[in-house]
Amino acid sequence: MIGYFEDTEIGFELPLGSHLFTAEEIIAFAEEFDPQPFHLSEEGAQAMHFGRLCASGWHTASAYMGALMRTVHAHEAKAESEGLPVAKRGPSPGFEDLRWIRPVFAGDTISYKSIITGKTESRSRPQWGIVHAENHGTNQNGEAVFFFKSSVFLERRPAE
Repeated sequence: MIGYFEDTEIGFELPLGSHLFTAEEIIAFAEEFDPQPFHLSEEGAQAMHFGRLCASGWHTASAYMGALMRTVHAHEAKAESEGLPVAKRGPSPGFEDLRWIRPVFAGDTISYKSIITGKTESRSRPQWGIVHAENHGTNQNGEAVFFFKSSVFLERRPAE
């Protein structure tokens, strides 16, 4: 995802690192963005279907986005330090098939990755292409907890 659209290889897997979900962080996120009982306290969660404090799905998605951006920025900085060009990216025209497969509990560490599944030339913006990916989150037990398909605009190589 650091090169130009033409450099993007279908099947390329980009590890994004992991995120530890603490009880304090889960509650703070929920208080501001998703104040439901099973996200706000252990006591509130015990009476609900998961029985334990768990992260908002939106928190899980936000942690994915943070991991993606940190990884992309690190790759871009490395390329720039080596004198290599860095393609412009974004925005995303949207996503689909978002799934919160299993709850993310306090103390879980989620590892994220993105896999390039396709690419399409933009008909309306010939200087851009669209890269498609499947995005995954897996807990410390190897269980899938999060998934979605995404698309993002990526700059095409400039004419020389």
